[in-house]
Amino acid sequence: MQDRVKRRLAAILAADVVGYSRHMELDEVGTLAALKTRRREIVSPLVAKHDGRVVKVMGDGLLVEFASAVNAVQCAIDLQQSFAEANLSLPAARRIVLRIGINLGDIIIEGTDLYGDGVNIAARLESLAEAGDICVSASVYDQVRRKLDASFDDLGSKALKNIAEPVHVYRVRSQPAAVGPEPDSLPLPSKPSIAVLPFTNMSAEAEQDVFTDGLTEDLITDLSRNAGLFVIARHSTFAYKGKSLDVRQVARDLGVRYLLEGSARRAAGRVRVNVQLIDAIGGDHLWAERFDRGLDDIFAVQDEVTGKIVEALVGRLTAPPARNRPTSIEAYDLCVRARTLSLSMSGSPEAVRECIVLLKQAIAIDPDYAEAMRWLAFNLWSSWSNDIDAVGENRRSSLELAQRAVTLDPNDAANHWILGYLLAYEHRWAESDAEFAATFALDPNYADAMVMCAELAAMAGRPAEAIELIKKAFRLNPHPAAWYYWELGLAHYAARQYEAAVDALRIDATYRTGSRRILAASLAQLERAEEARREGALFMASNPHFSVGRWAATQPAREAATLQHFVEGYLKAGLAE
Repeated sequence: MQDRVKRRLAAILAADVVGYSRHMELDEVGTLAALKTRRREIVSPLVAKHDGRVVKVMGDGLLVEFASAVNAVQCAIDLQQSFAEANLSLPAARRIVLRIGINLGDIIIEGTDLYGDGVNIAARLESLAEAGDICVSASVYDQVRRKLDASFDDLGSKALKNIAEPVHVYRVRSQPAAVGPEPDSLPLPSKPSIAVLPFTNMSAEAEQDVFTDGLTEDLITDLSRNAGLFVIARHSTFAYKGKSLDVRQVARDLGVRYLLEGSARRAAGRVRVNVQLIDAIGGDHLWAERFDRGLDDIFAVQDEVTGKIVEALVGRLTAPPARNRPTSIEAYDLCVRARTLSLSMSGSPEAVRECIVLLKQAIAIDPDYAEAMRWLAFNLWSSWSNDIDAVGENRRSSLELAQRAVTLDPNDAANHWILGYLLAYEHRWAESDAEFAATFALDPNYADAMVMCAELAAMAGRPAEAIELIKKAFRLNPHPAAWYYWELGLAHYAARQYEAAVDALRIDATYRTGSRRILAASLAQLERAEEARREGALFMASNPHFSVGRWAATQPAREAATLQHFVEGYLKAGLAE
C-alpha cells in the first residue's frame, strides 16, 4: 500500500541575496564569509526567536517554516532591519540586501524537506520583491494585517510562474508609508550631502528669530540650486530648532555627511553671522568664518557663504544664475514671515489671510519683489481653492501675479512651480509641464515642488510616477510638512492602493485636515462603509460648503477616468453632491 502523503498548513518564508552573482565576482571568499556571519549572528537567532525552522540554505537563498503567519512576517521585518543596520558601516558595493517572500498554504512534508504550491508561491513572491522588500500573499495578509505594527501596499493580483491561478500580493512596510525608511538606515547619496541647521538667534530681541530663520532658509535655497549637491529641505532641518544636538546623530537621521551650523546677531543696522561646516562622519570642521557687515549686505553674505560651501564640498563650479533680491530689508522681513506660514501649507483661513496682508505690505514697499509676488499669488489661489474667499477675482489675480513673478525673476525655481501649478488649474497642460521642467532644471533638490508635481501626475492618470516622486521628496525631506502625507494618500488612492492611502492619511499630522475626504473615499472603496461615512461626516462638518460637483469642476485632472474615480469615492463616502 502506498504511503499516505503528509501535509500541513504552514507559513513559508523564502529569502535570497540581491545581486549575489555580482558579490561573488567582486570577492568570492569575502562574500561567503560575510553570508556565514550574517546567518550565524542575525538569521539563526531571529528565526529561533520567532519559533521558525530553517528548512534549507541554498547558497544565497533561505527557506524557513513557521507555524504562525504573524511570526513569519515579524521575523522578516526584523531580518530586513537587522541587515540594514549591519550594512550601515559598509560601502554600497559590499552591502548584503535581502528580498523576502512569504506565503501561508498547504505544504507536503518529505523527511526534513517541504514541497508543494505553498512553498513555490513563497519562492515566486521572493523573486517578485525588490531589494529590501517583503512581499506576502493575500492568505498571509488576512492573518497579520491587524496584528503587527506594519502597513501594506496592495500590489494587486499577479500571475506567478508555474502557478495556475493569479495570487494577490501585498508589500509589507514596518511603519506607515509616508514615514519612509528608518533614519538610521538612510544611505548616503552619491553626491556630497548637506543639511543646514537652523541658525541661532544671538540678538537681544526674540523677534529677530524671523530674520535668523529667513537667513537659514535662503542658504538652503541657494545651496539646493547646485546640481552637484544633495541638500536636505527646510522642514526637516527646522525639526531640530532649539534642541541640543549631537551632530553625528542628526547626520545619521537625515542621511547626510555634512552639516552647516551658524548664528546671527542683528542690531543697529548691522549683522554678524558665524558659520561652520562640519564633516559629521569624520568629525572635522572643514571651514568656519565670521561675517560682520551692514544689514544691507546680508544677501551678499548669503552668496559668499554659499560659494564657500560649494567650493569646499565639490570644488569651483559655475554659480547658478543669481536670484532677484529685495531692495528693502523691511519688505524682506514681511515676506519671510509670510513665507514661513505659506511653507507650512496649513491652509487655515487665518493663516492664508495673514499671509495676504503681509505680502501686500511687502509689495507696496518693494513693487518688484518677485518672491513676495509669488507667495501672494499662491495665497490668493489658496483662498479661492479652499473656499476661504472663493471669488473669481482671486483666481485671476493669482495667475497674473505668478506670471509677473516669473518675468521679474526667471532664475528662481519656486516662481516656476507656483506658476506651473496654477496653470494646471487652467488646464494649460503644456505650459504647466514646461514650468515644472524649468523648476527642476534650476533646483534639482526641490522636494516641495516634487510633491506638487506628483499631485498633477496622479490626477493625470500616472499614480506610479506620482508615488516615486513623493518617495524622492521624502528622501530630501525626511521630516516633512503635514501636506506631504495628504499628497501621498492622494497618489495611493489614484493607484487604487486604498490600504496604503488609509495608512498615510491617518498619520496625526494630516488626519484632521482637508485630506480627510480622501481618507473617507479610501475607506469607502475598501467597503468599510461605517468608517467611511463617519470620516465623510467629520470632513463635511469642517467644510460645510464643499460639494463633489464643484470640486470636480475645478480640479487639474487631465484624465477623466481618474477624476471619476475620486468622484465615485467621495459620493460613496457620503460627501455632499
